[in-house]
Amino acid sequence: MKENLAASTGLISLPKAPTGIIGLDEITEGGLPKGRPTLICGSAGCGKTLMGIEFLVRGVLDYGEPGVFMAFEETAEELAANVTSLGFDLPGLQEQKLLRIDHVHVDRSEIEETGEYDLDGLFIRLGYAIDTIGAKRVVLDTIESLFSGFPNQAILRSEIRRLFRWLKDKGVTTVITAERGEGSLTRQGLEEYVSDCVILLDNRVIDQITTRRLRIVKYRGSTHGTNEYPYLITESGISVLPVTSLKLEHEVSEQIVSTGIPALDEMFGRKGFYEGSSILLTGTAGTAKTTLAAAFAQEVCLRDGRCLYFAFEESPQQLVRNMRSVSIDLEPHVQAGRLLIEASRPTLNGLERHLVTIHKLVAEFKPTAVIIDPISNLINVGNVGEVRSMLTRLIDFLKVNGITALFTSLISGTLQMDTTEEGVSSLVDTWISVRDLEGIGERNRGLSILKARGMAHSNQVREFIITDQGIQLLDVVVGPTGIVTGASRLARQLQEQAQAAAAQQELERKDRELERRRRVLEATIANLRTEFESVEEEFRQINSKEQDRQQSTAKAKPSPALPATDRPEPTGQQPTT
Repeated sequence: MKENLAASTGLISLPKAPTGIIGLDEITEGGLPKGRPTLICGSAGCGKTLMGIEFLVRGVLDYGEPGVFMAFEETAEELAANVTSLGFDLPGLQEQKLLRIDHVHVDRSEIEETGEYDLDGLFIRLGYAIDTIGAKRVVLDTIESLFSGFPNQAILRSEIRRLFRWLKDKGVTTVITAERGEGSLTRQGLEEYVSDCVILLDNRVIDQITTRRLRIVKYRGSTHGTNEYPYLITESGISVLPVTSLKLEHEVSEQIVSTGIPALDEMFGRKGFYEGSSILLTGTAGTAKTTLAAAFAQEVCLRDGRCLYFAFEESPQQLVRNMRSVSIDLEPHVQAGRLLIEASRPTLNGLERHLVTIHKLVAEFKPTAVIIDPISNLINVGNVGEVRSMLTRLIDFLKVNGITALFTSLISGTLQMDTTEEGVSSLVDTWISVRDLEGIGERNRGLSILKARGMAHSNQVREFIITDQGIQLLDVVVGPTGIVTGASRLARQLQEQAQAAAAQQELERKDRELERRRRVLEATIANLRTEFESVEEEFRQINSKEQDRQQSTAKAKPSPALPATDRPEPTGQQPTT
């Protein structure tokens, strides 16, 4: 955005030389001021010399800029031996004419004997070293040793100004290390004013835990991060945290990942969690937080995802064995390389070390989901503010990389249900609470969703049990006084079963009574039909007899005499005798 702004205005922004140190270029927004001196100050043991060497080595290896390291305390052999464990091959770079290490011995007693001392010789020697290899970067370590022969403060301050001016004119990007003074950043109290960039390194011990922190005090001509940032010295060099931007500009996903428990999926409007979101699972001891987390890990692996599981209370073998007893078999996923269980006590490392470890494993394993079980144990290695700060950076880091994160947290019985000891409940997207539902002489487990950003969700408290077949959420049973659980649920179910059986028996009795009445009615109808047929037959016989009688009477009656007009005419024939 700044580049676009500079391009639109036609202005040239301050050129910078990237350091190549993890995280430092992010908070300096590009690196150290190019061609200008930068002062790195701090107390003993905070890593000033190492940062200077890494600045040169990264410049050679990553940016093709040769460098000169002028040491006033340690020899080239000592410096090479000190950084060999970090993988920095200083002799090899020297042979390739990419790096030049020059040790300058400054003896105050010799200076006092001669009575004269200035930096002209240093300028000649340093200028020759720069020109010999065409160096673009220079480190002076440390400035106190260089000026130890200056008893006159006025001359000392004048020479310091002249040194910084000479380095600027030379056009090399310079890092000058300095010891921290009493009440000031440096012992002379002048270097920080003539430097274009000042970085303060701090090494503090709180509650027997050492933490290194870095702060950019000033940066002329550029904006920069103003906070204190933890940094670590690891086997791969210096790592400054955070390594990602804290701006909320990350992409979001519409895809859903299952919780691993079908009944729990049904409690969410989208049937699961959003991919890349953060989930907090809180509860008191023994409420199955680890089991729920393991079910989610198994679900991720079954869908060909990769899960990184940080266990702070159980070893990998113990976790796999315990989960197998509830039909959550993690062993095949571990063998297939889809599940990586990283187990250690939180007190093994400081907070920042844990954060760096997570960053490192995420970069190597490339998981789609990360589980930390539980985050409440981190309280043992930092106060609430530090843990919250670390978890905030972790959540941001995982979201930027689109990784679904699930954290479990142990809460005490004295805390309110809507608070956690780490204070991260407001940062997560989904919050599931598991708790005890105590009844008379028994303890049951209940689960509820306190929040789920971006989707509707159930507001019910669901009782769940852990069986040989995994976690089962039970149906909600509501009694006269509210939701009933445990033995009350069983009694309620038995009562409902008895009522159902009685209702069934009553229904069967009514069916039998209806059948009996039906049979009686059908028998009555049959009798009436038989009686009707008898009467009908009787009437039919009477009618038949009456018809027979009438026919007989008609046949027995004589025919009446015909009248004269009706007699037949004679035909003229005589009857025969």
